[in-house]
Amino acid sequence: MFDALKALKAMEDPQARAHAISEFLREQPGELQELKALRRDYVLARRAEKATRKTIAEEIGVSPSTVQDIELGYSGSGRTRGPIGKGKQRGTTDDGGPSGGKA
Repeated sequence: MFDALKALKAMEDPQARAHAISEFLREQPGELQELKALRRDYVLARRAEKATRKTIAEEIGVSPSTVQDIELGYSGSGRTRGPIGKGKQRGTTDDGGPSGGKA
């Protein structure tokens, strides 16, 4: 899959590249969803082990906020997200305190 992505990025004609990307995405939705599910399974397992979002983020190479999004099942932009799941509030840290500042 990485080779296919590299080949798509290397295409010089923007229209041809966009068309090829559309074809690629049409053929890959199941695999992409499966990969997202596998990554989410890992995040949920680590959270069940009481690992912090920061630790998990470092392990899988994403930001802590992305780990939170994965944990909550979000995959789109903030504009497309539904309400937070029960017991979850926006802007809280792992311990339930407010985010965005030092304690």
